[in-house]
Amino acid sequence: MIDWPRVKELREEVGAEDFGEVVDLFLEEVEEVIGKLNDNTDLTQLEQNLHFLKGSALSLGFQAFSSLCQDGERRSAQGEAETVDVPAIIAEYQSSKTIFITELPVRF
Repeated sequence: MIDWPRVKELREEVGAEDFGEVVDLFLEEVEEVIGKLNDNTDLTQLEQNLHFLKGSALSLGFQAFSSLCQDGERRSAQGEAETVDVPAIIAEYQSSKTIFITELPVRF
């Protein structure tokens, strides 16, 4: 679910002192887009929103969440946005976030 080696790599790239700020910014930006997915029945922006979420998720090691976003992005690009399981994507984010926040202090 979480690619911990990627998280460690990011922490080393930005430095331990700035890592918390990067995590906070990531969560804030992702939560904003998740809110759009949650509130929006207009599927015209789904591909772009999932593209953003996919990239953000990869940056911070949310591997399973990123995979779901990638699949949804692909479906949207193929004109199948209505087949994207948005609730499953949101649930995976929430689950990944909980594991990340819970296990992060133990791993570093």
